Amino acid sequence: MNEKLFVENTYAEAFQGVYCRVIVTADDEETLVRAAEDATATPATVIGRIEGGVEKLLGEGQTPDGRKGAVLQFWGMIDPKKPFSESLKRFEVEFSYRIRQDILVKPFTALFDASLNPEGKLDMMERVGYCGDGYEWTEERYGRTVIVVPIMVPDFIIERYLGYARGVMGANFWIMCETKEAVKEAGRKSLEAIHEIEGVVTPFDVCSAGSKPETRYPWIGPTTNHSYCPSLRKILGGDSKVPEGVRYIPEIVINGISLEAVKQAMRAGITAAMKVKGVVGISAGNYGGKLGDFRIHLQELFK
Repeated sequence: MNEKLFVENTYAEAFQGVYCRVIVTADDEETLVRAAEDATATPATVIGRIEGGVEKLLGEGQTPDGRKGAVLQFWGMIDPKKPFSESLKRFEVEFSYRIRQDILVKPFTALFDASLNPEGKLDMMERVGYCGDGYEWTEERYGRTVIVVPIMVPDFIIERYLGYARGVMGANFWIMCETKEAVKEAGRKSLEAIHEIEGVVTPFDVCSAGSKPETRYPWIGPTTNHSYCPSLRKILGGDSKVPEGVRYIPEIVINGISLEAVKQAMRAGITAAMKVKGVVGISAGNYGGKLGDFRIHLQELFK
């Protein structure tokens, strides 16, 4: 570990979100991985959609139908200025798109509830079951009520009621790196450590672009956090916040079922990154405490 390594006295700003935790299964590993990765591939809460991540893979004895599976989480933002029911409805619509377009279309896949402490249940008949155009039906399988959606490679199976709950999303930390090799190794080791913690996902995995709330181009949405762009260090001069010698600042974003789970994941990921040669510091992104519901102070993680 670099003796000069620092953990900045700052905090990650995180938000309350609504999520579903589900299990996808398939006949073979290739189809399973493609379904899981396709469904969670586009982190989009920053543009008003939803995001997801693969929490962990499951063996044949760990799934409802006895096939290989994966635990997935799907997340949506909660608008504090509107009733929760509006955020939930928007999430339900976007969630159904991911199921219909990325999982249902993969041969011999199925989707089951994996909620831990659900606040409520979403009935998947209206937005997924009706893909059967009126020919769908429900039955009992594996001790669960499922919808059978008749399709051309028969058939898609989805548990009718999927639990939802509220959790913490958007927590993050930045890894200050001197070399490209450090970016790759620290990112890999951080993700490995994070995914040892139950109930968390990393929707971007290793992300190369941190954002800021203000922008010259509001129709674009989030734009570059220019103060932390190493390539702008000379251009910005004293306005640059990139430490001397730092050439890369990857970000890892974490969503989790509870604040404690997120903190554990951050602690594990940061600890792993700090052991990598070429990592000189750890920081985090925030919005001055103006937007998020939670502040996770980096230095307090290690007390």
